[in-house]
Parts: sequence; C-alpha cells; structure tokens
Amino acid sequence: MVGALHPEWVNVQEDRVMTQRDLTDSFGGRLVRDAGVWLIVTACLFILLGLYAILEPLIAGYAVTALVGWLLILGGATHIVSIFRRDDGGTVWHLALGLAYIAGGVYFFSHPVMSLQALTLLLAMLLFVEAGVDLVAYSAQRREPGAVWLLVNAFVTALLGTLIAMHWPAMTGWVIGTMFGLNLVVTGVSRMMLGIATRTLVST
Repeated sequence: MVGALHPEWVNVQEDRVMTQRDLTDSFGGRLVRDAGVWLIVTACLFILLGLYAILEPLIAGYAVTALVGWLLILGGATHIVSIFRRDDGGTVWHLALGLAYIAGGVYFFSHPVMSLQALTLLLAMLLFVEAGVDLVAYSAQRREPGAVWLLVNAFVTALLGTLIAMHWPAMTGWVIGTMFGLNLVVTGVSRMMLGIATRTLVST
C-alpha cells in the first residue's frame, strides 16, 4: 500500500504551481499595460494631427486628396496584377477597371483643387445617403426606446449635407479638412479613454 504524500513535497508542488501562475499573470499584465501605453501614445498623435487639420483645413484637404489618389492607384495596380493570377476569364474587365482606377488616381494628383471639390460634393451625397439609412432604421425601430435619436441624427445629417451642397464649391477649402480633423480628434479621445481604462484595470 502506497503511503500518503509527504506534506513538504505537496507544499513544494503548490509553490511551483503558484510561481508559474504568477509568471503568467505578470506576463499578461505587462502585455496589457504596454498595449495601454501604445493606445495613449497613438491617441496623443491622433489628437495633435486632428487639431492641426482643424487649424489648417486646406492642407488637410489636399492631404486627403493625395491619400485618395494613392488608394486609387494602388487599387488599379491590384486589379492589373490580379490578371496574371486568374484563370476564370474577366481579363479585359479587370484591365479596364485597373487602368480607370490608375487614371483617376493620376487625375487626383494633377488636379488637386477640382479633386477636392469632387470629394466635397461626394461627402454631401454620402451624408444624404446616411440620413436616408437612419430614416429607414427609425421607421423599423420607432417603437424601441431611444429610436428618436435615429430621427434626430437623420435630421442633423441631412441638414449638414444640405448646407455643404448649397454652398458648394465655396466650402471646398475647409469642409473636408475640418471633418477629417474632427474625426482624428474623436478617434484620439476614444483611444485615450481606452488606454487609460486598460492601465487602470491592470493596476487594480
């Protein structure tokens, strides 16, 4: 008959398990703490860039135009490269689409003012679309608590789109840059709150 385990051996095993658990908790906590620090750092960067975009909306608008141009060129190049990896047809279609994307990107770079005007008008159209989506959502959820905020958001969004469309292209110089800056600031603040909450959670 096997005797009972020695108490000292049991204590050693328990200490070893606790040590491994502490190491795991310490490593996980360190990762979460580092993630919180990086969230706060990127939040500060987003807020600074957003404030600069709000103070210099024309420069920010041209930066957005350049970004859209690069995205169009990269999208066109992707379509053209995909031709060599496809065997299901559609070569002419993808080639034409790729060339059209690249031509659009080059146009954005060569005519930044007109491209910024086009983006401003597109923004007004997207605001109208968003307002329509909010109205549909409100009609489907009007009996739900808080559904009235969908209606309020639809009204404000439609009003903003109307103002941009009525004053287009006079508002071109600051609309895109200002809204881009506001988006960066809001993103930065949300990241800041998330980073602070993460560090607080690890500290407790």
